[in-house]
Amino acid sequence: MSTSNPVALVSGVGPGTGAAIARRFAQGGYQVAMLARNGARLQELEREITSSRGYPCDVTDEARLDATIAAVRSDLGEPRVLVHNAVGGAFGNFLEIEPAVLNQNFQVNTMALLYLARRLAPAMVAAGDGAIIATGNTSAQRGKPNFAGFAPTKAAQRILAESMARELGPKGVHVAYVVIDAVIDLEWTRRRFGNAPDDFFIKPAAIAEEVWHVAHQDRSAWSFNVELRPFRETW
Repeated sequence: MSTSNPVALVSGVGPGTGAAIARRFAQGGYQVAMLARNGARLQELEREITSSRGYPCDVTDEARLDATIAAVRSDLGEPRVLVHNAVGGAFGNFLEIEPAVLNQNFQVNTMALLYLARRLAPAMVAAGDGAIIATGNTSAQRGKPNFAGFAPTKAAQRILAESMARELGPKGVHVAYVVIDAVIDLEWTRRRFGNAPDDFFIKPAAIAEEVWHVAHQDRSAWSFNVELRPFRETW
């Protein structure tokens, strides 16, 4: 990867994985554009994370996304790393979920990846250098009964990423899909799984470290499917 004023764009920057990824890339010398709908949270993270800038944005809104990317380019430069971490989810079987909810999750998980990649990949190809990484989970690989409002959209996201990887890899742009097979260590998950031991959870900082590693793999050994899980996880 280029090290000349590199810029990383991270979508879905919340208090867990997104913030950890932004933190890791900033520590690695990147200027980080953080995208999320919650502007107040982004302001807090801006104060905490050196070399970061928040951009309130709904990544399903193409017009807003265009304006945001134009602002990122003006403020920081052309992104050389894209991490699509924004996620839409809902639980319920196929008889229970509202079709509109499935469609909204598809917009966040799959269409937003398409929107972002279409806008950022051409400059990466021109430079012969770049990385596009989507964070996913095991719903991308299987359809369980109560995941009907979520799993189809993550499976589509993974297949889109694979198609992109096959297209962009020979042009010097690394595309990868990171499957997180675990409960992420967050305040609300700690409440929900109150009796779970510490090693039940996957740490956001550990996820971020692997995303960093994948984005900087040697070209002779690029990964596409990357799976992460705690050592005690049954799989």
